[in-house]
This record gives sequence, C-alpha cells and structure tokens, in this order.
Amino acid sequence: MTLVALVAGIDIGTGGVRVTVCDAAGVVWAEAEQALHTARRGALLEQDPAAWRVAAATCLRQVTEQVRDRASIRGIAVAATSGTVCLLDERGAPLRPALLYADSRAEVEAAYIATHATELQARLGYRFHSSWGLPKLLWLAHHEPALFAQTRYLAHAGDTLTGWLCGDYAVTDATQALKTGYDLVADRWPDLINELGLPLAKLPRVVSAGQPVGTVTADAAAATGLPVGATVVAGMTDSCAAQVAAGATRPGQWLSVLGTTLVFKGVSRELLRDPFGRLYCHRHPAGFWLPGAASNVGGEALRRWPAEQLPALDHAAADLTPTNLTIYPLRRAGERFPFIRPSAQGFEVGTPASDEERYAATLEGVAYIERLGYALIAELAGATEPTLRTAGGGARSPVWLQIRADVLQRPLAVASATGASFGAAVLAAGVTLHADLDSATAAMAHTSATVLPRPAYAERYDGGYQRFLAACVERGYLLGPRQRLL
Repeated sequence: MTLVALVAGIDIGTGGVRVTVCDAAGVVWAEAEQALHTARRGALLEQDPAAWRVAAATCLRQVTEQVRDRASIRGIAVAATSGTVCLLDERGAPLRPALLYADSRAEVEAAYIATHATELQARLGYRFHSSWGLPKLLWLAHHEPALFAQTRYLAHAGDTLTGWLCGDYAVTDATQALKTGYDLVADRWPDLINELGLPLAKLPRVVSAGQPVGTVTADAAAATGLPVGATVVAGMTDSCAAQVAAGATRPGQWLSVLGTTLVFKGVSRELLRDPFGRLYCHRHPAGFWLPGAASNVGGEALRRWPAEQLPALDHAAADLTPTNLTIYPLRRAGERFPFIRPSAQGFEVGTPASDEERYAATLEGVAYIERLGYALIAELAGATEPTLRTAGGGARSPVWLQIRADVLQRPLAVASATGASFGAAVLAAGVTLHADLDSATAAMAHTSATVLPRPAYAERYDGGYQRFLAACVERGYLLGPRQRLL
C-alpha cells in the first residue's frame, strides 16, 4: 500500500488513451493504455467520444488497482489533441462522433474565417486552418444544423473527460480554446464567433491550464477507482502537456520533439507574432507565452529504410558524417516550418556513394532544418537558453543526437519522460503536491543525458548548413541570397 501522495494524468491521443500515476518527485507508480479506433473517409477523421470515456475508465481502474491505496491520488488532469471538437447534449453525452484535429473537411470554412478575422489573427500572430476547431464547428453548423441546434456544449476533446470526472462540461483551458478562436490577449470569446452564427452560450468558460475546476464525483469514482473529492485540474493540449513533461516551462527554454515530425516548443515573456503564420502561441499558466511550430520533416524521413536496418545504419553513419551531400528529406509535398510552402518537395544534391551515406545525410538534413528553425525563433524571440531540451523517438539515437548537437553547436538535454499523460500529472501536481507549476516541473521533470557539441566538427557542419540554405534559396523556399526568414 502506498504511503505517499500521488497525481494522475490522462492523455487522449489519436491512437489511444493513456493514464500515468506519479508522485511528487516524478517517479511513475502506474501506467495503462487502451487503443482507440479512428474512422477515416477521405478528408474525414472521426472518433467516438464515448469510446474515450470507456478507455479512460478502463485505464483508471487498472492504475488504481496497481496503486491499491486509491485515496493517495490527490489530483488529476486531462491532456488531449488540439483542434478536436465535439457536440454534447445537456448531460454531456456526445451527439455525434468527434471531428479530429487532422480532419480537413472545413477548408472552405477556414478560408472564410481567415478573411473575416484579420484583426484577431494579426493581434495574436496566427492564421486559421482547417485543422483548427473553429472552422470545424462552423462546418457542423452549416452541414448539420438540426444536430447543432440540439447541442448544449461545444466541447474540445479534453473537456469531455474533465466534465465526466467533475460534472462540469462548461469549462475548458486556454490552450484548448486557442484554435476555437478564443482571444488570449483580451481573455474572452471574440464577437467574431457570434457574427459567424455560433452561439457564445454553447461555448465553455475558459480558465488557465492547471487551475482547479472541480472534484471527482461519486459516479466518476465508482467507474474509475479514483477517490471521491480528488481535485480535477484544467488540462492542456497534448503538445503543451508534453512540453511540461520535458521541463521546458520557463522563459527562454525550448524543446525539440523529434517524432514523425520535428516540433519546436518554447516559453517567451512576450507574445510572438509571426507575420507569415509559421509559429503561434498558447498562453502559459503563469502568464507567459508558449510559442510552437512544427516542420513536416522528422523521423518519418527514415521510413524509406526497414526498421530492423536502422541500428546498423546508425552505426555506419557515425563514421560517414559530416557528408558532402545536401538532402531535404520531405516524404510528401508541403512544408509549414521554418517556411510555409505547400508545394515544397524534398530534394537531394549530390550522389551518395552508398545507402549508408544517404542515411547519414538524411540525419544531417533534419538537423539543418532544426538549426534553421532556431534561427527563425531567435529572430522572433531573441536569446534562448543555450541548452535545448529534446524528446521523441529520434532522441533515442545517440548518433542522431550527436549530429544534431554538432550542427546546432548547442547542448541537447534528453528528457526522461515526455508523454502528455505525464505532463498532465505534473500539471495536477502544481496545485495538489507543489506550490505551483514551476516548482512541480523542477521536482518532477528530469533529463536522462546531455549531449555536448564537438567544436572540431563545427566548421564542416557549418559548410553543409550553408549549402543547405543555398539549395533552399535556389528552389524559392527562402527569400533571397541572405536567406531571410522575416
């Protein structure tokens, strides 16, 4: 039986629901995961919100059985995909499947909103896209008006489980609300939403992530094994929660998540307004800003090789890098950061002497994109902390970590825990086990290793980076001979 206070975090991901229970030092006591089914029909991607509840209840029962003393769980928070929206009735039950963030049916609505929200977009430094929540809600209002009229709550994915836990379906956090059009500067829903024909009365009230919003009800406790009265804390989007898990929560701290794509997440004291809409900001619970962006380049570039070959290719790459090749390893058309070019294509300059050399140059190409991304971030945000945090599957390759550190000429600190469910647990700990999020992160988010750049490699990698920039300029991806980013 546990004798220490614990917190729990839930993550509603595309592939499944995950729950993590940990203590005030960040030690994980229990974890569980349940897969989810996604319905895909062309541009339409949907999931059943009721399945989220079933999966979460199953996971919570599993972890509370592992913990045994369920009364030790003091708080819980929910992380979820950003831009996913649901229609709920007055009891919080879903009226239809949820539209997932990657559902692109609302392109016409996104373009319409973008032309009518120029002032809001300019002030907040972003642009509406079909992946955002507000265009999806407008699509539902236009294409399913009868169902929309029955709706009591226009909810985000995380809101559905938060409401299930505490009984309040009319609350959301600021990171979830951003893509539904919430004005983070004025701290209110803008008049624009009413003008679009979406009733403000159906939208949730917005609180800061990490703020207590209720307690676990008797019904939720019976379904999950959680203790009645445990604090339910407003959560975050999954990417913001992963940033908390990695410990990048103070101004000047930045995180690179190298998974399928390369995601940049940081903290700034001021709102960063990118005139090209490549980067946008969530609101930090302490009043700072959480700028973020993502490239379409990342670990997906390695899918041209069978997974079982990667360890041997990594070993060979250590002896072949730096190469004289220039590779932009896009797997499909289009790039969104550090430049927006819907027609961008991957390219190779030079002829590899072997498949191993092409692999090494592919690792370098992702590192060059990372360096270019931080060059843009420096122009927008100013100085950042020298050490960058990193997470994701790409951070498990020592060879790739060393290449990236050498290209960046900056230390890379590998985060020990990076899952959004762990980040949600840290968020809950900020009001139940610690004085605030800053102290919770300091105590719970750890690094497993720090990779230092090798000065002897700086000149050769700098030459490769300059060739990479020149190739991007030649193709029109950058804005001139000086590789202007702004």
